[in-house]
Amino acid sequence: MHCSANVGEKGDTAIFFGLSGTGKTTLSADPSRNLIGDDEHGWSDFSIFNFEGGCYAKCVDLTAEKEPQIFNAIKFGALLENINYVEGTRTVDFANIDKTENTRVAYPIDNITNAVIPSIGTIPQNIFFLTADAFGILPPIAKLTPEQAMYYFISGYTAKVAGTEAGINEPSATFSACFGQAFLPLHPATYAKLLGERINKTGVKVWLINTGWTGGAYGTGKRMDLKYTRAMINAALNGDLDHVAYKKHPVFNLMMPETCPNVPSRLLDPRNTWPDTEEYDEKANSLAIDFIKNFEQYAGFSDEAIINAAPKANFINITT
Repeated sequence: MHCSANVGEKGDTAIFFGLSGTGKTTLSADPSRNLIGDDEHGWSDFSIFNFEGGCYAKCVDLTAEKEPQIFNAIKFGALLENINYVEGTRTVDFANIDKTENTRVAYPIDNITNAVIPSIGTIPQNIFFLTADAFGILPPIAKLTPEQAMYYFISGYTAKVAGTEAGINEPSATFSACFGQAFLPLHPATYAKLLGERINKTGVKVWLINTGWTGGAYGTGKRMDLKYTRAMINAALNGDLDHVAYKKHPVFNLMMPETCPNVPSRLLDPRNTWPDTEEYDEKANSLAIDFIKNFEQYAGFSDEAIINAAPKANFINITT
């Protein structure tokens, strides 16, 4: 699985699926939990286990305050790439992206002070699908049904951001099946079926987390504050979201909590954060169409319940 994993004090394991830039490494490196690994895991009948024994993190704008575990892991044995130094020193300038925004660091897992050695945990109690939605449409956290979990797992959505790649002038939807299509030897529907079986067998909770934009798309809105994303994930892990009211997203049919500890309630419904709600509705419909068109290639391999978990789009009321 193209995912990271960590475990809490009570032995509860969580796994984080996501494409590059969505926060797998950052969000699994939690000082209050122990790290199993930041990428490439297996799921047996009784455990989650790591294959790699190391971590590979983006380090643009890295600071000790925002990401202390990753910052402190950069020591002897770590390898930095695409970085620049503060002029005249051997101090890394993490804010300097003259070469590329894709600055990276690789380090042994035991550079993380609270890493699990050996890198094994129990079967997961929570699964998080991470997406950096640069359109600002998806909610910052939503609870998924088993059918939605399979649908969004097959879809593997995130977005490329304008200005980070040649030829991209505005946010671009990206789909990579199972959040790691390049690594899959079998058809994505095979893995979605396995996931569905594990969900139904274990009762694991599945959450969709938007680590991307709120209040508008890239260039208009702002990136979701990391402290709020961590608070939402902690609330899910702690069971704080098990007894709150939810409401359904009108297009994506995702169940959004109406309250969450340490998070402004206004942020939980992305439509409320946009200054122009009609524009939000239009863009939400457009993104839903992208999802539906992408899933056409998998529909023949999926059962009706998974297909019906798709967002509801109006194919007539769109602009080009």
